[in-house]
Amino acid sequence: MRYVFSSPKKLIKHLKKGNTHAYTYIVDLYYKKLCDYASNLARDNFKSEDIVQNVITRMWQHRKKLDANISIKNYLYKSVYNEFIDQYRKEKAVTVLEKKYIEGLDNFVELIDEKEANRLLTLVQHEIEKLPPKCKETFLLSKQDGLTYVEIAEYQNVSVNTVEKQMVKAFSILRKKMKEKVMSITFLLFGTQKT
Repeated sequence: MRYVFSSPKKLIKHLKKGNTHAYTYIVDLYYKKLCDYASNLARDNFKSEDIVQNVITRMWQHRKKLDANISIKNYLYKSVYNEFIDQYRKEKAVTVLEKKYIEGLDNFVELIDEKEANRLLTLVQHEIEKLPPKCKETFLLSKQDGLTYVEIAEYQNVSVNTVEKQMVKAFSILRKKMKEKVMSITFLLFGTQKT
C-alpha cells in the first residue's frame, strides 16, 4: 500500500516521528531526480549515488531536527549540492574557474522547475549549434566528450594554444548570447574551461 501525505508539513511531521512510510515516500519521490542532479554535478554515476545515499541517510538520522516549515524538495537538492561540494573540496583544491562553475550550479538549484529547465536547455543547445564550425567542434569535444585540451589538439592536429583560443571564443559567444541563468545551465551541462 502506497501512503499519500496530505501536505508537506504532515509529511515532515510523520518523518520526524520516525514513520518509515514517510521516509519511503520521500525516497520514492526524489531518489532518481536527486541522482540525476548529482550526476550532473559530479559527472560520475557511482559518485552521484553515494552523494544521494549519504543525504537520504543523514536526513533519516537527523529527522528530529528537521524544521516542519521547510520545503523538503529544496532541502534535499541543497543537501545534495552541499554534499557534492564537501566531496569535491576533499578531492582537490577549487580553482577560480571551478568556483564560478560551482556558484553557477548553486543558482541552478533554485531553477528546479523541469519545464523551464528543458526550455533553457533547448536554448543553450540551439546557441551551441550556431557556434562557428571549428569552435563548436572544439567545445563539444571538450565539454560533451570530456577530452582534455591536449587530446583535442592531437585529434584536430593543432596546437593546445589553438584549442584554448577556440574554447575562450566559444564561452565568449555563449555568454554574449545568453543571460546569466542560461549560462548556469551551460556550466551545469558542460562545466568550465579546463586550464
